[in-house]
Amino acid sequence: MRHGIVLFTSDRGITPAAAAKAAEENGFHTFYVPEHTHIPVKRDAAHPGTGDESLPDDRYMRTLDPWVSLASAVTVTSTIRLATAVALPVESDPITLAKAIATLDHLSGGRVTIGAGFGWNTDELADHHVPAGKRRTVLREYVEAMRALWTEEQASYAGEFVSFGPSWAWPKPAQPHIPLMIGAGGGPKTFAWIAANADGWMTTPIEQDILPKATALRAAWDDAGRTGRPEISVLAAARPSAEDMAAWEQAGVTEIIWGLPDKPEDEVVAFLGRHARRLAL
Repeated sequence: MRHGIVLFTSDRGITPAAAAKAAEENGFHTFYVPEHTHIPVKRDAAHPGTGDESLPDDRYMRTLDPWVSLASAVTVTSTIRLATAVALPVESDPITLAKAIATLDHLSGGRVTIGAGFGWNTDELADHHVPAGKRRTVLREYVEAMRALWTEEQASYAGEFVSFGPSWAWPKPAQPHIPLMIGAGGGPKTFAWIAANADGWMTTPIEQDILPKATALRAAWDDAGRTGRPEISVLAAARPSAEDMAAWEQAGVTEIIWGLPDKPEDEVVAFLGRHARRLAL
């Protein structure tokens, strides 16, 4: 079972490049950053953790751009995977986003993983003209359209929300297939979407009952006729016990993602060293 690190980026504390470099040096497999373009002050959408308009952390309104953050880490790292936990692709233009991700994968030598969410903040989505009730459809079309641009010599797409005629787009990603993980609450609707469109599931920080949900995801995967097994990444909100981690691994969890504070660089680097030693990385 792998171990990843997520830095909830902000305009304070350690930079993404410094955090990614330290994570790689300490043996972590993946470096993750989140995305929010903005946070509307007045919202109908409740945060899934607080249950109301309050936010558990002011970094939600201070989040750095994920693709710029990961690009800054490319030249100071060589092996660690560069990922999002989670990005909101539907808040960008799909053709432009496809170019940015393909460029990042090309420059990093094929180290990109996309962790994408449907978007709990429906008011944020509305400012991007994404209908809340259609956000899963919009994401599916974005994924299909971007994969066409990444893999076809002359790509085109015709959907309800994304449409473009035959086009050339280079560079192509270094990877034949950029992995897509979906970060969302575990349930039948989410698992069916993953089985049809993605490569695995990333839990929410408040997720409960990981073991039966892992079983349910594998059942949805098999029902969809997928081969192999889905990737499962657990966002560790608290420090799980060795018994918890062993049970997760037995249930098919492939990675645990640990959080970093946006504190000064020396404090974060020291934390990464201590944590790596605890995990025997």
